[in-house]
Amino acid sequence: MTNILILGAGRSSGSLIQYMLGYGEKNNWIITVADAVLSQAEEKIAGHSAGRAIQLDATDDDMRRLRIGEANLVISLLPPTLHHLAAVDCLTLGKHLVTASYVSAEMNALDRQVRERGLIFMGEMGLDPGIDHMSAMKEIHRIQAEGGTITAFRSYTGGLVAPESDDNPWHYKISWNPRNVVLAGQGTAQYLEHGQFRFLPYRRLFSEYREVDIPGMGVYEGYANRDSLSYREVYGLEQVPTLLRGTLRHPGFCRAWDALIRLGLTEGSFLLPEGHGLTVAGLVNAYLGDSDSDKTTAEKTATYLGEDINSTVMHQLTWLGLFEERPITIPKATPALVLEQLLLEKWPLAPDDKDMVVMKHEFEYDLGGESRRHSSTLVMRGENSKDTAMARLVGLPLGIFARMVLEGRVAERGVLIPVMPTVYEPILTELETFGVKFY
Repeated sequence: MTNILILGAGRSSGSLIQYMLGYGEKNNWIITVADAVLSQAEEKIAGHSAGRAIQLDATDDDMRRLRIGEANLVISLLPPTLHHLAAVDCLTLGKHLVTASYVSAEMNALDRQVRERGLIFMGEMGLDPGIDHMSAMKEIHRIQAEGGTITAFRSYTGGLVAPESDDNPWHYKISWNPRNVVLAGQGTAQYLEHGQFRFLPYRRLFSEYREVDIPGMGVYEGYANRDSLSYREVYGLEQVPTLLRGTLRHPGFCRAWDALIRLGLTEGSFLLPEGHGLTVAGLVNAYLGDSDSDKTTAEKTATYLGEDINSTVMHQLTWLGLFEERPITIPKATPALVLEQLLLEKWPLAPDDKDMVVMKHEFEYDLGGESRRHSSTLVMRGENSKDTAMARLVGLPLGIFARMVLEGRVAERGVLIPVMPTVYEPILTELETFGVKFY
């Protein structure tokens, strides 16, 4: 019997698991969902006859290899740092692997061995990266087939809160891994603009956002992703003068997040001293150079940031709880972990809340001596906090591709991302049946 192993049963796994369970029932497949927290896997399986929930610590080498060895295909929703462990096991044991995460340098280094063993290691098969690649390549190939030369390509994606569920001053709620929300954008963003390299360090990233108009939705803020340059060759746009991949947020988010960066609260490598006895407000105060005891922490923060005490940014920081005398009790706390805890409490999706995913591609190209512009946009809302647009758009491409592999419909071998027509055409066609349509 065919056994599909899904590693991880977190926020983005629901639609993938339901999709695979449906085909498992039709095809006599077993869908094994493994998670460090057994109850999470059991909840996602919900007693389905084709499903099996197991507890698995992905860092336990012996148990991980045992479970991978039992599988015909592995879908990894593990944190990106753990994918390589699963990849090495899949290579050793001769198993196909599919992930939604960016392909790391470590994973790419396995390409020759993966091809030699006749295996498929498909990465970046989610939303962003994933659907963004496939939908962009469809348009790029169409323009090139018509004889056009692309002179600029910009792509933006945002996992957001739907307008009807937007009820906080940040205009944001968490629909994906909260740790990734805190760490988003860290590093130096690299992109091309008008033939020039552009490097944007993290400390400037959220203060140098650009406005992106989404047809029918209004204007959003877009900040650059960490690496756009590596996609020149992948997209077949080696000579393009402008290439930028970015992330979307509602207006007002970037300035407030920039304030958190400037305060030091997104720092994830600095451990607070043992027995620090700090409160949240005390942590903020410890970062400020103003020792004036007559000022409140909020007043010192406003001065440091150059903000009026009644500004929108200060309202956002106050609402988040930064100036509360609340003890920090997290073991081995870092500022980023303290911030993550606040976000989990302040930005959860309520049971009936709807998330929203927005994606927009912008193309500029020359055709027949004329300069032309074209855009392609996706807007999708979730149904509630369980059935989210994020989970659908991450999980469905994974499920569709896994089914294609199991049905023998994928000829390519090696470490791949979904930029070839033989992969993106059938996936985008099936996604349309789930309401994933660009306009």
